[in-house]
This record gives sequence, structure tokens and C-alpha cells, in this order.
Amino acid sequence: MAAKGVKKVVLAYSGGLDTSVILRWLQQTYRCEVVTFTADLGQGEELEPARRKAEMFGIKEIFVEDLRETFVKDFVFPMFRANALYEGQYLLGTSIARPLIAQRQIEIAEQVGADAVAHGATGKGNDQVRFELAYYALNPDVKVIAPWREWDLTSRTRLLAFAEANQIPIAKDKRGEAPFSVDANLLHSSSEGKILEDPGAEPDEIVYQRTIRPEDAPDRATVIGIEFEHGDPVAIDGVRLAPAALLARLNQLGHDNGVGRLDLVENRFVGMKSRGVYETPGGTVLLAAHRGIESITLDREAAHLKDSLMPRYAELIYNGFWFSPERRMLQALIDASQASVSGQVRVKLYKGNATVIGRESPNSLYSMNMVTFEDDQGAYDQVDAAGFIKLNALRLRLGARAGRRGGAL
Repeated sequence: MAAKGVKKVVLAYSGGLDTSVILRWLQQTYRCEVVTFTADLGQGEELEPARRKAEMFGIKEIFVEDLRETFVKDFVFPMFRANALYEGQYLLGTSIARPLIAQRQIEIAEQVGADAVAHGATGKGNDQVRFELAYYALNPDVKVIAPWREWDLTSRTRLLAFAEANQIPIAKDKRGEAPFSVDANLLHSSSEGKILEDPGAEPDEIVYQRTIRPEDAPDRATVIGIEFEHGDPVAIDGVRLAPAALLARLNQLGHDNGVGRLDLVENRFVGMKSRGVYETPGGTVLLAAHRGIESITLDREAAHLKDSLMPRYAELIYNGFWFSPERRMLQALIDASQASVSGQVRVKLYKGNATVIGRESPNSLYSMNMVTFEDDQGAYDQVDAAGFIKLNALRLRLGARAGRRGGAL
């Protein structure tokens, strides 16, 4: 009989020290069969070592899957249609990856007949919330195991001692105090902890994984054209690319020009503030370009409504509510707004900046005849503005007459 009623568990397994310790701990504590799932989301690491390490632990069912295309097409691009930024800055690179990993875990659990899933997120972070909200949304009866909330391996020293006692390979750089922790996927890299915990200290250059220093970027700007269809990018400089390849290309262009660095103190869902260093080179370029094409294709009030909903949408993703009904409702509205968002944007990349320098679309709402300072040949009667202004000033005039001048309520 399996301890604590668990017979088989699907573990989100990176092959690193922490999840390898978790794997052995699950075998010893729950005495259950463990299935490992390793997702390739474009983190830039060879994943076959994770398979070999799982085999070393005696794991019979091992899943190593390339999910890069699904990640970009079904998660990243829908999020970018919303221009989502958490707290006005963070492009949600870690947040958007968790629901996909959780979704695939639940699918594998159903496939192999597992009654539990497990993750390696700590009890202080946001990821535990993101994983588990997704699990329960997809399978309300699943058993969730979160070792960091159960075991007594509360320090790096204890973790290493457990690894050595159980013949778990330890990378040489893990024996000392790691300078910081890194999470990465095709959209971004995230660095936190250790030398980054003091928000008053500038990050050392060794922290940055995906961008060169803006000061070291070329002295000549790089200009690229990005083509959009219904809100999604489909081509760069006239070359059509699949979603993952397109984001990878933007990442390289951003890297080469020092674009996409962010040093942020954010408010975690669990209540504390944390400092992270994020690099999102391709995403930073994509956000600028998408807002550029929207600027000429979206109606004013539609655009303003969409912008007003964006903080709520971003917060839902950050907090782990990707599979919630409210996120789906907002997504439907956002996607409907993108019907006319097609065309091309030119972006200049130069020493850390991504600047829109041109945009055109067959669906453009921009009228040169209307806005020109030259003769508009009767396209706009400026006399009409007087009545427009007076109607909008009516309540202000009434308030002034009642003695409520100067902004008095």
C-alpha cells in the first residue's frame, strides 16, 4: 500500500539538483511510482541528461517533450495581444510558462493513470500558486504534492547532505552558495536570490544571460520590419516564420542590441516584495511593434477599453489564473479586438531601445486628409470644434458658476 494513499505521481522534473532530490524523496516518503515530465520551453539547455538521470533513479515512464511551438502559439502570443505588463513593467515570462507545464502534467497523469502530481516550487514563491491553481482547474480531484511545504530540507546544506547520502549527482557549482537562481524559457530569463536580494545594489554583469550590455551594442542601429496578421506576428523582414522561430529570431536581434533588460522589485501574490532581474529581448521588441500596429488599426474607444483591462488581465496571469473563467472572458474580448490588427511595423533597435519608426496597414484608421496642417479640402470643418468643446465644458461652467472653481469637488 502506498504511503499517504498515493500510488503514482507525475513530477515536473528539470533534472537539476532540487527536482532530483524531490524525485528520490517522493520514492522514499510516499513509496509510490514516479513518472517524470520534462518540458522543452526553449530554456536553452540540453534535456537528454534529464532523461538519463531519471533512468538512473529507476524511472520507467519518462516524458521529455518539445513544447516550444505550443508555448509561443497558444500562450505567449495570446498574452501579447493584450500588451500584458504586470505592474507596468514585467512581461510575465515565468508566469505564462506555468499553466502549460501544469496542463501537460495533468494530461500525462490521465494518460498513465497517476493519482497525483508534484512540483518543485518553494513555499515562498508565486509558482506554487500558479501550478496548483492550474492543476485544480483542470482536475479538481487531483492530489498535489509540494515537497518544499512538507519536508525538513530547509537549507541548501541539508539539501546537499540528502543528495550525497542518496548518490544524487551534484554539479560542482552547486556545492557552494549559488550567486543567484535562474529560470528560463523562449520568452525570457529570470534571475533571483542571493546576490540580487539587496534591491539597492546594481546587478553584476554576470547576472545577464540573454543580452549584451547596451553600452557594448553596435553604434549603428538595426531596423527590422515585423508583419502582423490579426494581432500575431507572422514575418520578419518579409520572411514568414513559425511562432517559436519568430520569437527566437527576435530574441537574437534584441540580444545583439542590448534590448530587454529589467531590474524590478515586484509584489508577489503571496504577499512579499521580491527583486528580480528579467531579460525579455524578443518580447520587448514584440510589445513595441504590436502597440505600433494597434495605434493605426484600433478604434480609440476600443483601444482605451483594452488598455484599461490590461492590468487586470496581466494580474490574472501573474497570480496563476490562466484557466479561470474571467481570464477566458477577457481573452475573448482581446481576441475580438485583433480582427483588424494586421500590417507591418518598422522598429529601430539601438543600444537597449526598441523604437517604432513606421507603421502601415490596409485596415488603417489614420487619415492624412483629416490631420494635415495643409488644406484638407473640406474633410474636416474646424468650426464644429466650438460646439464640441462647449458641450464638454457645460458641467465645468455650471460648477464654476456655483463657486466650485479650481478643481473643488
